[in-house]
Amino acid sequence: MKLPSISAQGSRGLASNVAARVGALVSLALATLVIARLGGPAAVGVYALLRVLPSLAGVVLSGGLPGAVTYFLAGPARQDRRLPLTIVVMTLVGGGLGTVLWAVMSPVLTHLFFRDLTVGLVAWAGLTVLTQLQVATVKSFCQGSDDLRGANWVILLEEFTFLPAYGILLLLGIRGSVAIIAGLLLADVATFVWAWRRIVRRGRFRGARPPSWPLGRTIVGYGTRAQVGGVLSLLNLRLDFLILGGLAGPSILGTYAIASKFAELLKILPMALTYVLYPRYANQTRSAAAAGARELLPRAAATVALAAVPLWLAATYLLPIVYGRAFRPAIEPAHILLFGLAAEGVAGVITAFLYGIGRPGLNSIAMGAGVVVTVALDLLLIPRFGAVGAAVASSAAYVSSTMALVVLFHYLTRSSKRSPGEQVALRPRMEVP
Repeated sequence: MKLPSISAQGSRGLASNVAARVGALVSLALATLVIARLGGPAAVGVYALLRVLPSLAGVVLSGGLPGAVTYFLAGPARQDRRLPLTIVVMTLVGGGLGTVLWAVMSPVLTHLFFRDLTVGLVAWAGLTVLTQLQVATVKSFCQGSDDLRGANWVILLEEFTFLPAYGILLLLGIRGSVAIIAGLLLADVATFVWAWRRIVRRGRFRGARPPSWPLGRTIVGYGTRAQVGGVLSLLNLRLDFLILGGLAGPSILGTYAIASKFAELLKILPMALTYVLYPRYANQTRSAAAAGARELLPRAAATVALAAVPLWLAATYLLPIVYGRAFRPAIEPAHILLFGLAAEGVAGVITAFLYGIGRPGLNSIAMGAGVVVTVALDLLLIPRFGAVGAAVASSAAYVSSTMALVVLFHYLTRSSKRSPGEQVALRPRMEVP
């Protein structure tokens, strides 16, 4: 897989990242299949929510740490030996705070989302805030420290390890939501322990100095701007889950989750493009990054759009065969979601460009446009049309965000054609204490 402006080495990196994401999605699909067969749509709904809410809480309460780690390790602070331990401390503080707040809010979370679970069980599930933040941070650590292979393994392992963990729990006689929560915790711990050991063995903590509060504030400054876009992107991707779960219940949510996960196969290449190009653009001048992104956009857009066609056809026949007749209503939402995701090739390249030049706030603006559309249409369409309404709302949100990204990219790349002095003025300066 070789696209314009990507070297042979970069193409191998892109191909390996795509392979890791495919493996992760296959693992996730198998896990969802097992849960669906054993517990039905309601169990799938619980599983889907526990893959979204704790991660969201961890990212927010850590100041957007996972989104900032790559930029600092690949860019302005890569020689600062205070950085590794600063990242570790921020991960522990953010994850610990998130776990405590989750436990405090567990009665509310139970009432809103986990109606079939006890408050105590929901509180216990809050440990996944800490573990999921660890996984997200260590993945970004590998990405930013030029260990794409390690990052790819984390992407794969965080999904793959759930299957054996869940299987062992079933063999021990543990069933239902307890097995799902325990399986998620075990999978997260296995993944981040392996990854941190790899990072240590590669010497990333050699000569590390004590954590720095000023450096942490700088990371939070970038991370907060990136976090807004990351959270809004996650909301674009999962807000329909939350609203649908709250308005229609776990069973309909479980059906929609199957449709959504299938349609998101189309996001593999765009996500891989962002992942590979982000640290690369962070190491380039703004004009070079703009030229590379501009050259890559048409091919990325066409490749992803064409990939939607076989997925559209496959959804019609595979979903009821694989998951059972109870999931036949997932076909129509899957078709609608694929339509909205067909333009994600454009979004993947532009997102990498904005993050790489230190302008994550602009990505946040584009994601915000999508969230506004999501909320408005979800509240309007879900009560009447259920999962189909949620799919229409999400597709409209994807298209809206991509259009906003195109407008922003046009403005920035037009500006980058000015004189060198003007270019320097346009690029924000990242002060690192």
